Amino acid sequence: MPQLGVNIDHIATLRQQRRAPYPDLLFAARICENAGADSIVAHLREDRRHIQDADVFALRKTVTKKFNLEMSIADEIVGIACRLKPHQATLVPERRQELTTEGGLDVIRHGTRVARAVARLKDRNIDVSLFIEPSRRQIKMAWDVGAGMIELHTGHYADCRIPKDRRKMLAELREAAAYARDLGLIVNAGHGLDYENVCPVASMRGMHELNIGYAIVCYSIFLGLERAVRQMKALVTNTGKS
Repeated sequence: MPQLGVNIDHIATLRQQRRAPYPDLLFAARICENAGADSIVAHLREDRRHIQDADVFALRKTVTKKFNLEMSIADEIVGIACRLKPHQATLVPERRQELTTEGGLDVIRHGTRVARAVARLKDRNIDVSLFIEPSRRQIKMAWDVGAGMIELHTGHYADCRIPKDRRKMLAELREAAAYARDLGLIVNAGHGLDYENVCPVASMRGMHELNIGYAIVCYSIFLGLERAVRQMKALVTNTGKS
């Protein structure tokens, strides 16, 4: 059965709107682990738009299962990862203008830099995954540069609203996963997965882990909102009575 990695970036996004000490990321990570998450994922972006340096070091100390650091191949970030020594590093592309990661890392175009980053991380005994498109060429290059695992970008599948096209994209993901397994790579997947589209990906043979964040954080607003309002109402009401 696939494992679940929970990305907590957007809890930090909410915190950074006010530069407040809450929501507390460590508390969020603990809740996720207690709820069954197999790993905690955080993306230390170069522009530090949500996760901060202090966050990843604190998470590394307190996460009791696996801590997966998403990161670019920039020398500064690779250096931080080498000091941090997360259980896993997932290399992803970054553009300052993007709202979120828009596609897979082009390992073919950036092969030399990716290989250098992979080597530095592996020297620190960090498992390395590459977030890539479900393309045979990209998968083969990921294997060539020494990565032990990949994460297939599921964004195009998740965003598609035409059933015929979605089935085609799902078949491409399934074929890519099979090819990667044949090479000996561990296969993960993520991006855009939610409560309605996750099952076909989770049911793929040999799928090791699904990394999901935004959908879980959004859904949690509604799952927990009533309880939060009731608790505040009780505090306000009881204070008024005293």
